[in-house]
Amino acid sequence: MSHHVAIVAYDGLCTFEFGCAVELFALERPELGVRWYSHAVCAVEPGPLRAMGGLTVHVPHGLDALARADTIVIPGWRDAAEAPPGALVDALRAAHARGARICSICSGAFVLAHAGLLDGRRATTHWRYLDDLHARFPGIDIDPDALYVEDGGIVTSAGSAAGLDMLLHLVRSDFGADVANKVAQRLVIPAHRDGDQAQRVARPLPDAGVDTIARLMDHVRETIRTEHTVASMAAQARLGTRTFQRRFKERTGMAPLGWLVRERVALAAQLLESRPALTIDAVADLAGLGSAESLRRHFRAHGLAPPGRYRKRSGERALA
Repeated sequence: MSHHVAIVAYDGLCTFEFGCAVELFALERPELGVRWYSHAVCAVEPGPLRAMGGLTVHVPHGLDALARADTIVIPGWRDAAEAPPGALVDALRAAHARGARICSICSGAFVLAHAGLLDGRRATTHWRYLDDLHARFPGIDIDPDALYVEDGGIVTSAGSAAGLDMLLHLVRSDFGADVANKVAQRLVIPAHRDGDQAQRVARPLPDAGVDTIARLMDHVRETIRTEHTVASMAAQARLGTRTFQRRFKERTGMAPLGWLVRERVALAAQLLESRPALTIDAVADLAGLGSAESLRRHFRAHGLAPPGRYRKRSGERALA
């Protein structure tokens, strides 16, 4: 049976966050060749529901549909200062108790906080709400910089577009990197932004109309199998080493070598899924990680299963 996703709707609905969840889980994707999610939109209160932008939303299901969900998405909340209805809180607690994965986008974290689901867990929300969330719910281990955080079956994300990164992370967890990359291509967004990437990243205007950092990143991706150092990347970007490192961090929120390793690990994961005939050593070489032992070490550092087990699990997902 397919993985069933419940998307919560409410009066005063945040339309962007709601649209992200609908786009990811409600749109049929026969081109992927997998059994895609089934979904239900579930109303917190009787409708029709008002949504941002002057829209009216008619929702076919009530909160009882949450009882059948494998994943529940809270796409924002109408007012961070307003406690959610008791019926919603009770339904979320019951869903968590039976093992459902529960996710929030932006101010939706306040709904999970009111339900007590974030107590003692790492979590995040939009940077505008961080201080308020900490003041009202001091038992939460708030990560102020993350785009999204997963802790014990609870996944929270920062504002708006970071919700797409979180939802793609769910797709990647459920179907693997290759399927997630194809979904990202259809959405015309980056295939993978780590949850630990900074929320607020300075993006200075490129010099003389040429974005040297973006060009450097494209070059490294195209030549990822070869050796790259901070010095060689700085030279490619035609910047001094210290200036390059500062501008790269401002642009991406990451150090150059950390970004490089992440790109190589992501490519290795995709190769393990899509090229079953390749040996582990060949995958490591093509991804620029050198050896199978190096690949195993980097997978472990990124919280992934060992390469052989990762490939086996991806094969099992494909057959499911």
